[in-house]
Amino acid sequence: MSERGGIHKGHRERLKARMFQEGLQGFAPHQALELLLCFAIPQRDVNPLAHQLLNAFGSLSGVLEASPEELMRCPGVGANTAALLAMMPQLAGYYMRDKLRERPVLQNAADAGGYCRTLFFGLAYEAVYLICLDAQARVIHPALLQQGTIDESAVYARDVMETALRHNAHTVVLAHNHPGGTPMPSPADYEVTKMVIETLAVVGIGVCDHIIVADGEFFSMAQQHMMQRGLLVDAKEFEFRVKNITLPPQKIAREGTSGIERYEGFDHES
Repeated sequence: MSERGGIHKGHRERLKARMFQEGLQGFAPHQALELLLCFAIPQRDVNPLAHQLLNAFGSLSGVLEASPEELMRCPGVGANTAALLAMMPQLAGYYMRDKLRERPVLQNAADAGGYCRTLFFGLAYEAVYLICLDAQARVIHPALLQQGTIDESAVYARDVMETALRHNAHTVVLAHNHPGGTPMPSPADYEVTKMVIETLAVVGIGVCDHIIVADGEFFSMAQQHMMQRGLLVDAKEFEFRVKNITLPPQKIAREGTSGIERYEGFDHES
């Protein structure tokens, strides 16, 4: 082993030992990224690459939220490195959901919003979920309906119906995210909500809420009285309510969660 290679190995071992003793709390962003890169690139000094990536994407979170294609445009980043970096936020999301272990109960907007924050944690692309609940409002399964932009043609009534019936849903919560945006609902969100409600009404399955997540915050249509007892307000009322919400979405999401202690209009058993 060359002298230079020995220096790199010693530095890596010191980073690992420090992490074992102190955790990552005291690490600078480039040090945390450097330690992560060590596992993908075992035979090279990765300190310059860590700095290069931070400069390119602006922050550690920016690096981890970049797509594999964006990462591989940086010199020195191959497929293995891009895969490791890109999966870290999603792995964290898996971890948080696994910590719940028992099926969570979504009885109100606070429950549903908190669950959906973990569901979308680390996703840099838009996704739509139909969260199927049993008669006690416990999560049966969060079913992925669509990846990509949500509009009236992206989510199909047939898929909604098949998903809810396949999982024996008693009720459902519709959820999607706005990566890089705000959780405020759009006209397209309204149309998808309407379609899902009308589709599932045919088989007697109620829609408790539509949760929109962005930047770790959530917006609940039920909480903001755009949905009442599983029924959606008309388009003009929806537009009026959106225009007259003057508080920032973050404040709306955090405050108001006590406004609906239980979803009303559904025969969830205690």
